[in-house]
Amino acid sequence: MEQIQKNIKEIIIHSPQELPDYSQIEHIEEPWMKVDIIAPSEFFGLIMQLCQEKRGVYKNTEYLSDRVILHYEMPLTSLLTDFYDKLKSVSKGYASLNYDFIEYRFCEVVKLNILIADEIVEALTIIIYKDEIYKAGRKIVESLKNALPRQMFEIKIQAAVGGKIVASERVQAFRKDVIAKLYGGDVTRKRKLLEKQKRGKKKMKTRGKIDIPPEAFIAVLKK
Repeated sequence: MEQIQKNIKEIIIHSPQELPDYSQIEHIEEPWMKVDIIAPSEFFGLIMQLCQEKRGVYKNTEYLSDRVILHYEMPLTSLLTDFYDKLKSVSKGYASLNYDFIEYRFCEVVKLNILIADEIVEALTIIIYKDEIYKAGRKIVESLKNALPRQMFEIKIQAAVGGKIVASERVQAFRKDVIAKLYGGDVTRKRKLLEKQKRGKKKMKTRGKIDIPPEAFIAVLKK
């Protein structure tokens, strides 16, 4: 990822954490590739659909008896995620892929931060196209909700761009029945126990550190 910063210089971004505040950026460019895909003609339509989903720009097609060569131009980021696996899937393993660098082109992207218990998890920060912010944010927080283990306190999960929350979920806390052994109508005693439990959970929430298991990271990376 390449970008131009106002009144400074051209710099290369190697990770989402290196992306500065958007107000400091003149514009951002990304590498584009010339893509050639060779496959049996029966998979022509499915491959074109995949390339379109991956922001590919169609150039032309060559026909070689029962095979075709599809020529596209595509952002490198689209190729690096899961394009090859999906290409093999839609072509039943028969398609082959070749690509070469063309140039850098303007793109509209932002940094999407993931917060767990109000703390940014840098390992989950991604650079995303502006038109995919809400879809990607929703998918990530839902994946984390299903992957994070429950705690004795509620865990808040958020996706944010700058200071704006674009998606959020919560992992509900375990509830211990502190009044299970109380019998009768001692309402005051029950209320005191529930308030004590509430204060304890609040204290745990402020002091507790969320350990994110590897399964949660894997769930987020899955497309």
